[in-house]
Amino acid sequence: MSSAAPRTTGQDHLWSVDEHLEDILATVRPLEPIELQLLDAQGCVLVEDVTVPVSLPPFDNSSMDGYAVRVADVAGASEEFPAVLEVVGDVAAGQADLLHVGPGQAARIMTGAPLPPGAETVVPVEWTDGGLGEGPVSGMRARALAPEGAAGQVRVYRPAEARAHVRAKGSDVRAGDRALEAGTVLGPPQIALLAAIGRGTVRVRPRPRVVVLSTGSELVQPGEELGSGQIYDSNSFALTAAARDAGAIAYRVGAVADDAETLRSTIEDQLIRADLLVTTGGVSVGAYDVVKEALSHVGDEDEPGSGVEFRKLAMQPGKPQGFGSIGPDHTPLLALPGNPVSSYVSFELFVRPAIRTLMGLTDVHRPRRRATLRADRALTSPKGRRQFLRGAYADGAVTPVGGSGSHLVAALAQADALIVVPEDVESVEPGAEVEVVLLG
Repeated sequence: MSSAAPRTTGQDHLWSVDEHLEDILATVRPLEPIELQLLDAQGCVLVEDVTVPVSLPPFDNSSMDGYAVRVADVAGASEEFPAVLEVVGDVAAGQADLLHVGPGQAARIMTGAPLPPGAETVVPVEWTDGGLGEGPVSGMRARALAPEGAAGQVRVYRPAEARAHVRAKGSDVRAGDRALEAGTVLGPPQIALLAAIGRGTVRVRPRPRVVVLSTGSELVQPGEELGSGQIYDSNSFALTAAARDAGAIAYRVGAVADDAETLRSTIEDQLIRADLLVTTGGVSVGAYDVVKEALSHVGDEDEPGSGVEFRKLAMQPGKPQGFGSIGPDHTPLLALPGNPVSSYVSFELFVRPAIRTLMGLTDVHRPRRRATLRADRALTSPKGRRQFLRGAYADGAVTPVGGSGSHLVAALAQADALIVVPEDVESVEPGAEVEVVLLG
């Protein structure tokens, strides 16, 4: 991660949403690659192409439980005139020493077992009498219960074409093929493929470690008793969950009281486990906005290039924002406002892209769509501010959810999109086309 770029704008400069985001993404750099065990690499981004060392499947094998036979031996077989073949034994999955199937012979074969030499096709057990001589069967009897089933005779009631029910060697991927491209996010199917081709470790960019910290002497941990003038701390839970949803390993720190020294000490203690720090609250212009007080002069002469700048953005909600770096490793820090909706909207616009940049992803933003506004009345927006309203999106249309207040958590829980009203628009009529940011 590079150090923060020198700040040249003054405190009175009104930043646009795009300027603030560009500054963040110009500062944050992808984490250095590391080699991880497969399960530890889940959710991480590959930094190199993975080539297949061995074909999948590595040998011709059966896709059915049944009998491995020669095509000519079952040609013309029917229930009235079945083909009667000598059963020479079993071929099980993982078996190394294979039987040879000659003319007039069959080998009982299990799903996944190698096609034995001499055999050309597989007849499903349901097309046979299972060696019991009593007409078609629905399945094989377990070898432990009927070892004699691997010998004797079997009647086949239907013909089979060459290589029917046979998975050909290399039919999934061939040796030398590219299995996964650099930039792939490793989910369960990708982990399965890596394991299937024999890869025990893989080189990836690790999931970023994000520490979320809320401030405010009024905040109480959920589950505890509320006192006079107190509220439950929801922001740290929302942002920690959002960071995990973005792909990070997120740590939630309990709410810190409105004391600058305590906050500064807490942040310094968290640096050891943080690739990104996120605070919420204390960034406005009040007498108790301690994040601003604690971090405005962090860095300075001891850590050149670090420091946190507090800004006003031309947006609603989320006007007050802070961004910079802190500590000897210049760990990026984003300071978000404390109102729940302001905090969450700010996370989606600024923190999520930063997390996904740390991961090494190229597409770091939520998807955007054009949608028809479904509303009872026109939406109003302050001039010169880009407004983000909560909405419910479906079938190319979006409906506002709740009001514009930045404290309305219940409305936020009902929304799956943000309606974007540009800076130069003060009113949006029902039926107009608007841009939406999809949150789901």
